[in-house]
Amino acid sequence: MVVFGLWVINKAGGLVYQRNFTDGLAQLTSNEYLVLAGTLHGIHAITSRLSPTGPSSGAQVIEGETFKLTILLTVTGTKFVLSTPLAETAAESILQRVYEIYSDTVMKNPFHTPEMPIRSEGFDSRIVGLLGSGQS
Repeated sequence: MVVFGLWVINKAGGLVYQRNFTDGLAQLTSNEYLVLAGTLHGIHAITSRLSPTGPSSGAQVIEGETFKLTILLTVTGTKFVLSTPLAETAAESILQRVYEIYSDTVMKNPFHTPEMPIRSEGFDSRIVGLLGSGQS
């Protein structure tokens, strides 16, 4: 299993967590990650309205030439985005596991403010245990 990166985007389109898991990725600034997260949030909102057959939850996979972004939209509007190689077939199940970790470590933390950046060592350590070590 190869994972390039993980993003968590709040319901307003703000990036609340970002971590890279592979060396050699383009080094972006914090502001560039915030802009990308907001842009992805907008694209997701647009694709949810484009369905010709009725209501849609929006884009679930966006593919590039060498990678894909798999998106898990939760009931609360939080988006979990996993960047992987095109050949990765387990992205959906990985995202489901990330969501379980988020629910257990972030949402059950009485000191975490919803919609704010995730600053939880428990979340970080369990994500690293699931996806491998990476860079912040």
